[in-house]
Amino acid sequence: MSLPHTMRAVEITAPGGPEVLNLCSRPVPEPGHGQILIEVGWAGVNRPDALQRAGSYAPPPTASPLPGLEASGRVAALGPGVTEWKVGDEVCALLPGGGYAEYVVTPAAHALPVPAGMDLREAACLPETCFTVWSNVVMRGGLKGGERFLVHGGSSGIGTTAIQIASALGARVFATAGSAEKCAACESLGAERAINYREEDFAEILRAEGGANLILDMVGGGYIPRNLRSLADDGRLVQIAFLQGPKVEVNFAEMMMRRLTITGSTLRPQSDLAKARIAAEVRANVWPMIEAGRFAPVMDSEFPLEDAAGAHARMETSEHIGKIVLKVH
Repeated sequence: MSLPHTMRAVEITAPGGPEVLNLCSRPVPEPGHGQILIEVGWAGVNRPDALQRAGSYAPPPTASPLPGLEASGRVAALGPGVTEWKVGDEVCALLPGGGYAEYVVTPAAHALPVPAGMDLREAACLPETCFTVWSNVVMRGGLKGGERFLVHGGSSGIGTTAIQIASALGARVFATAGSAEKCAACESLGAERAINYREEDFAEILRAEGGANLILDMVGGGYIPRNLRSLADDGRLVQIAFLQGPKVEVNFAEMMMRRLTITGSTLRPQSDLAKARIAAEVRANVWPMIEAGRFAPVMDSEFPLEDAAGAHARMETSEHIGKIVLKVH
């Protein structure tokens, strides 16, 4: 197929609020060795995009400066050495950046086939959250069936994914959220107890249940000591973001006495090989859940590519439940 030389894309004109996102024209990128070029149908919108827009989350040196960490679409071209895909294949992929555009390149090993029975709109919601949840909850956190699992921000894209995957693994799932509507959404996805953090103390509730064996947290700040109080002996806390800040005073004697584990990760700076390993695990473990009807992305809203600012504004209200996507093609 013949490719255009230029494409529509959304650039960050300066660090700032949603209004700094601007529709522009850019050259269509060329796939390098081991990479594929994707004609983007839909792009997922994620918190790290907003952090990058605000100037607090710089892309890796080799990544596109355009925002966008996940997309779905069709393979438009293959770089040298790529044998696992062919032009025209429908894929969704984790991206190093550049998803807010009509075309994007990514390592071929970071792309996955669109699950059977799923459309491209839904598939655009899968890579960032599935890679993040599986790598942190299972690969790093070691969640097993029967364990008590607490996820904060249960109505977010990460939260709705974590509830469903943990529930499918047989864990007892608890979640925090900020309204009765969001709590009801969490429970409809498989949480046995959703805790309205504006009205209840999650630490008290988890301690009454025997403590959480694993907590997935993206809030940080004052939640960190409360998370430690919420853990059962030998419990694990996995930190993936800091909406309330990364610095807090913690009594490490409690960690020693109760044999607690504190760990965490971010996805974007990891090596291409590490992300390829996560992709293989997601394909082997999460894709069968999707195709068996045990997990599906929760969709909040969609915006056209040219209104990426509206999508960011929606995300930053924190009123959304599930994922926000951009329609590109």
